[in-house]
Amino acid sequence: MHLRRSFPLLPLAAWSLLLGLSAAGAESKPNIILLLADDMGHADLSCFGSPAVQTPHLDRLAAEGIKGTHFHSASAVCSPARASILTGRYPLRFNITRHFNDVDMWLPESAYTLAELLGDAGYATAHVGKWHLGGLHVDDNGQRLTNQPGPHEHGFDHYQTQIEQQPIRGQMGSDRTVFRKGGTVLLRDDQHVAPDDPYFPKHFTDANGDYAVELIHKFAADDQPFFLNLWWLVPHTPYEPAPEPHWGDTAAAGTSDDQHRFRSMVQHMDAKVGAIMAALEQAGIADNTLIVFTSDNGAAWEGHIGDLKGGKTDLHDGGLRVPMIARWPGHIAAGTETNAFGHSADLWPTFRAAAGIKGIAPAQLDGINLLPHLTGAPAPTAEARGTVFWQMQLYRSLQRHYLKPEPYATEVVRRGPWKLLALGGEPVELFDILTDPREQWNLLAEQPDIVESMTTELKTWLAAKRTISPGTG
Repeated sequence: MHLRRSFPLLPLAAWSLLLGLSAAGAESKPNIILLLADDMGHADLSCFGSPAVQTPHLDRLAAEGIKGTHFHSASAVCSPARASILTGRYPLRFNITRHFNDVDMWLPESAYTLAELLGDAGYATAHVGKWHLGGLHVDDNGQRLTNQPGPHEHGFDHYQTQIEQQPIRGQMGSDRTVFRKGGTVLLRDDQHVAPDDPYFPKHFTDANGDYAVELIHKFAADDQPFFLNLWWLVPHTPYEPAPEPHWGDTAAAGTSDDQHRFRSMVQHMDAKVGAIMAALEQAGIADNTLIVFTSDNGAAWEGHIGDLKGGKTDLHDGGLRVPMIARWPGHIAAGTETNAFGHSADLWPTFRAAAGIKGIAPAQLDGINLLPHLTGAPAPTAEARGTVFWQMQLYRSLQRHYLKPEPYATEVVRRGPWKLLALGGEPVELFDILTDPREQWNLLAEQPDIVESMTTELKTWLAAKRTISPGTG
């Protein structure tokens, strides 16, 4: 049973008075903040070469930490990737191969999440922003229905997100009001926020960023280490104009309306990242906080994937490879970069290591601890990393402005430089992904031994026992 805390809304001056009494006592364990973008491509940040928008605050985060240029999501769509982040396991372990439908699909309560791990170790835990793992339905009085597990049941003491229920979310998507009217459907600690709540009228990105700042000050004043899981909705559709100054700042000749909206949304999110960094500094806890930024999958329509192939809903690297930044002053050297392979499931064991938590056998996890490498040790060898797998339901349409590459694939096996794509367990493409990152030269016929051994591994993996998540059987 997880405590459900209700935090009062206090003015910033009140927080500042409290912070002076407590900041020094929070040094024993690092605070951990995960910033997760939604549909952000590998090249959507200016520090990763974006041709579209400047992201000075995320660029600063990268300059003060490490950039991971070969980090990969656990899926090319939303819910499976999020399940992997929270559990340190492949989505297949829960039979999750597609995005959830906002009706009868959810992550099983039996999953031992990152929030539960850190909460059991004495951390305050909070989720802010998009969830998309089920359990966010309300009754006619705005009270959350508890017939499906939500953030509380998955270990978060406290949360603020949007009601994820049909037809509410679908209609707001069609109307392009998910962001601009996002505050009107906020759900905080199982209750729909009332019209007199200060966050009720806010743009969803503002509600997320501003509430994260509030929580940072609250946790610092409480002298308690915290895990803040902030999952932006940006830059997922619907593309909506961000408020000023971001709309005006991102106007550019020759861009489409959707591209302008996209750019303004990314800049808006970046500004909120800046506010979070400022809050950590004001609270005196910036040096004792590990921040990781990444994305749930590769770019959709207006995003940038550089010279990669595919995009969201596709298992080529345009759909799987995402930006990653980590900053932890005094532990991660500033201005560093790594091209080592990384995966969403690695966050769980990496955060566990940063928190100094022992136990939880590595055999229960699919990710590996990247903290030694992030803090200066050599990258894990291909042998230490082992074989990595993906499985996803076939999406025949690509969420890009071009057709989905063929042949289609539903699985991927990655071992060292080799990337095998398969359809229903049968190989369709093989690439040396290190020498051919654009996945142009199919080596299936030239490497029969590699294909055979990787296909055998894949079939063994596909046959492994699964926990069947509701709605996925």
